[in-house]
Amino acid sequence: MRLTTHSDYALRILLQAAIEPDRLLSIAQVAQEQEISRNHAMKVVNQLANAGLLETTRGRNGGFRLGQPANEISIGEVVRLTEPSLSSADCANCILAPSCGLTPTLGEAVDAFLQVLDNRSLADVARSTRLPFHRTRA
Repeated sequence: MRLTTHSDYALRILLQAAIEPDRLLSIAQVAQEQEISRNHAMKVVNQLANAGLLETTRGRNGGFRLGQPANEISIGEVVRLTEPSLSSADCANCILAPSCGLTPTLGEAVDAFLQVLDNRSLADVARSTRLPFHRTRA
């Protein structure tokens, strides 16, 4: 299963927020540090905030941080939120669909994939993640 760039960015942004819980992160800074377009980072942060996974503050000194404790956010939840489709194949448009034995097997594989992600929290993943950039504290 391959995740979209949108899901990748969402997970990376959440990881940074989990690793730096005491810091109000700015979209511009995260976009620069993670080499994500500012526009794309803004869309991702907006989606995560609308889902309650991030909390945002507007204004000159605004930014974002986790909206929930990292141990309460499952990686599976994030993937379900950000992936447009979790189908591993386009079975709906296949001539074999009515009698194909592969369809249930592929569905089972997607379920197993999501089960693993559901069993990992953002906190679990953040514990073994190191940010590649260094920042000086003001």
